[in-house]
Amino acid sequence: MSTVRIYEIDKIIDEQLRVMAATLKPATIKYYRTQTNGFLRYLHTNYPDLETPGNLQRNPHILGWLRSMAEQNPLLTNRSRRAAIICVRRLLDDLADNGYPVAYPLILSQDLPPKDLYLPKPVSPEVDKLLNNQLRQTNDLLANALLLIRATGIRIGECCRLDKGSLRHLGGNQWALHVPLGKLHNERWVPVDDGARNIFGRILSLAGQPPSDTADPTSVPLLLLPNGKTVAHWSLRQALLDAAKRAKRPHAWPQQLRHTFAPEMLRNGMSLPALKELLGHRDIRMTMGYVQVTQNDLQREYHQARQKMGTVHTVPQLSKTYAPESASNPIRDICHTIDSVRHQLEMYRRQINDQKQRRMLIPLARRLAKLSAALASFK
Repeated sequence: MSTVRIYEIDKIIDEQLRVMAATLKPATIKYYRTQTNGFLRYLHTNYPDLETPGNLQRNPHILGWLRSMAEQNPLLTNRSRRAAIICVRRLLDDLADNGYPVAYPLILSQDLPPKDLYLPKPVSPEVDKLLNNQLRQTNDLLANALLLIRATGIRIGECCRLDKGSLRHLGGNQWALHVPLGKLHNERWVPVDDGARNIFGRILSLAGQPPSDTADPTSVPLLLLPNGKTVAHWSLRQALLDAAKRAKRPHAWPQQLRHTFAPEMLRNGMSLPALKELLGHRDIRMTMGYVQVTQNDLQREYHQARQKMGTVHTVPQLSKTYAPESASNPIRDICHTIDSVRHQLEMYRRQINDQKQRRMLIPLARRLAKLSAALASFK
């Protein structure tokens, strides 16, 4: 009977993950464990005699692991490779901080592959309208939860964690949705309009009732099923897939509702910093990933800019309605024309924002004034 070898490095890394579990969420620890298991499998297969993290070397251990991920078939995306490298680097750094003799640095910043830049994937206005109609016709708990996500831009996980007291009155006609701690460990207030309030009200009427002995009914989960369980993420995804199927449109995902909400708010006048707070982002670069500049946006803003350029630096035209006062005194007519040119030149100079260009026109205006004064002596 064969026995499974227990590696010392496995026990050390497992112990470190337990330490990290004191400050990180269980889902995050599970993610770290998945990524580090791939790293350990590579080491056990290629370097079975490696015992502790202190024996790790950049070459061949780390560089060999990086090369194996790059050559894996099917190929891993840059995002998957980055995730694995970042997790292992964090784990090794924490081991070094806790006193393990880990060589430094084993993983360098240049080892990270470039980020994959994906365009946001909002649904088209036509599909958005069709999905909205389908969800309103269904009008069950899951459909209204999806409508709330579309109306507020919250994440699917945040929606599942809402409670019956999440909608708060701020005074007057101002209401907000209290979004609990979520993906980025922050909570926030999301303003809502009458439409979103009505959706919240329908959810309350459709949700299951909490036990009668509940101390605080407002702390009961909002998306409560009749059997007392809360709505799961997968059920919301399936409800949206079913709605798209009934609308005879391609598959849609809850995250696309958030991707549709963000550009819509921006195009209707919301500033980028305000949108960042509304979406619950820590960095404005995260918000930029949700903003799609479509070809229609480019065409519209290009033509608007060209129209403004045509009016900002317009060279004034001399009046064509001027008639000489006297055909027998051409000098006087020339003086009137020069004075008109000086006036138009001054009006043009005041339109220029570039101070250097404005100063360059002053000597020209003086020359015209001298020319007019010299001609006046011939009157």
